[in-house]
Amino acid sequence: MKARNHRGVAILAALLLLGTAAVAQAQLPDFTGLVESASPAVVNISTKQNAPARGAAAQIPELEGLPPIFREFFEHGIPGVPGQGAPGQQREAQSLGSGFIISPDGYVLTNNHVVADADEIIVRLPDRSELEAELVGADPRTDVALIKVKGEGLPTVRLGDSSALKVGEWVLAIGSPFGFDHTVTAGIVSATGRNLPSESYVPFIQTDVAINPGNSGGPLFNLQGEVIGINSQIFTRSGGFMGLSFAIPIDVAMDVSDQLRTEGRVSRGWLGVVIQEVNRDLAESFGLDRPAGALVAQVLDGGPAAKGGLRVGDVILSVNGESINMSADLPHLIGSIKPGSKVRLGIVRDGDRETLDIAVGTLPEEGEEVVAGVDRAEKSSNRLGVKVSELTAEQKRSLDLPGGVVITEVQSGPAAMIGLRAGDVITHLNNQAIDSASTFGRVAEGLPKNRSVSMRVLRQGRASFITFKLAE
Repeated sequence: MKARNHRGVAILAALLLLGTAAVAQAQLPDFTGLVESASPAVVNISTKQNAPARGAAAQIPELEGLPPIFREFFEHGIPGVPGQGAPGQQREAQSLGSGFIISPDGYVLTNNHVVADADEIIVRLPDRSELEAELVGADPRTDVALIKVKGEGLPTVRLGDSSALKVGEWVLAIGSPFGFDHTVTAGIVSATGRNLPSESYVPFIQTDVAINPGNSGGPLFNLQGEVIGINSQIFTRSGGFMGLSFAIPIDVAMDVSDQLRTEGRVSRGWLGVVIQEVNRDLAESFGLDRPAGALVAQVLDGGPAAKGGLRVGDVILSVNGESINMSADLPHLIGSIKPGSKVRLGIVRDGDRETLDIAVGTLPEEGEEVVAGVDRAEKSSNRLGVKVSELTAEQKRSLDLPGGVVITEVQSGPAAMIGLRAGDVITHLNNQAIDSASTFGRVAEGLPKNRSVSMRVLRQGRASFITFKLAE
């Protein structure tokens, strides 16, 4: 009787396990149909450029940094590998990447870094046929490039809406990592609107999809088989995938592509300000409820912000009603606005909320920085532990400042602890403009204790706000 009961329990347990497995399998996505329909429009991209000959190890990025015992074999050359030669000779450097066809007549999207400086671009289709491509245009700021091959009736991808993407959603990448054509990897969206230190104009899609060298420029699909991003970067300490990959939203990429196709270049909105993050201490100093927004550290003379009345010390909290949580949100929001258009900024000024309507300008091709020249003059001391002098007329003119003081000596005290240096120019202290050494001394003597105090400092032409607290 007991044996029969044990068999019954075992059978029931097995059925439950099978049922659980079946439910789990039913919940996982099936990518086979997506891959079959989307793969024909995904291409491999290789480029060639003339470059001085190097050892074979230099042609293989994955070998860089290997110990000499591993590098020695490759430095002597690999039989059958083209492009090797003695120093001074020319070789053809090859770069591998991915791309995808967006129109039947042969327009292809990829990354700028895949085709940059190429003398020849070759697109290989899934049927292994190869077509030579021409560069229509490229935009280094977003790392997007548009190339064109001759063809008719070519397979194309379906484009999605990257703004509708949600964190946790399944996504899939197709590309050529390490030259392995049409490799498929899948994962989920880890974050959206991610800002990277090296990129100001792209709100990246972060995923945990396995991306490696050669995936660059390839498409990122949603479960509907629509392209919602271009795989562009990874975060790595080893040179390979570590679980953090980043894709350019397709909405951004197509805006760039359309401008490259019609205008040959990309125009972006521009305010003409230098901004910085608002941390907890700065938020307290400027009377904000929480750290948020973009603090205006510098307003460029003659720029759109200066003409529109934006001031140093203003905190930008919204653009056309869209909140600015991190300062890095501002550049790509303004950059996406057509130059000449009016933009409404929600700001905090002197603790009060206001709105400004500003005509957006065009982002210059190359920014210019003003570098300060510092001369020593009469010194004055104060409780911060610095000696300062007033700016000369020439310094005010070169820095385009109405006033301020320059630090001539940093002594022991609060100034040294917060990293101030001789040559730094102080223009604001505790939200008050500093027009002279006497004003600086008066404001410094009246600083509150045990509360965050802000100071605007100009160093080598770059302005930023710093905060500190004076102890009892």
